[in-house]
Amino acid sequence: MFRHHFSFKGRIHRTEYWISFAIYFFTAIFIAAIQEVPLDLLQIPLIWFILAQGCKRCHDYGDSGWWQIIFPLSFWWMMFLNGDFYKNEYGEPTI
Repeated sequence: MFRHHFSFKGRIHRTEYWISFAIYFFTAIFIAAIQEVPLDLLQIPLIWFILAQGCKRCHDYGDSGWWQIIFPLSFWWMMFLNGDFYKNEYGEPTI
């Protein structure tokens, strides 16, 4: 779990995406609570992380990672849709 979490290659299951989103959410709240730190610089790796995890989640059910940007409500789809149980063009299924 959590191999290459800043990479856009591979697949992740719903559970790993839920955990990734929780990490993103609570870290974003923590960063927002700190007023002395330039928020933009701290948010760049955080946004990269959640985009990479979303891309891998899209790969899990056989879609391109661009769907998360083209269709913003795909967040709900990624949270609840089962991935492919077989190998697809993005790799082997995760456990």
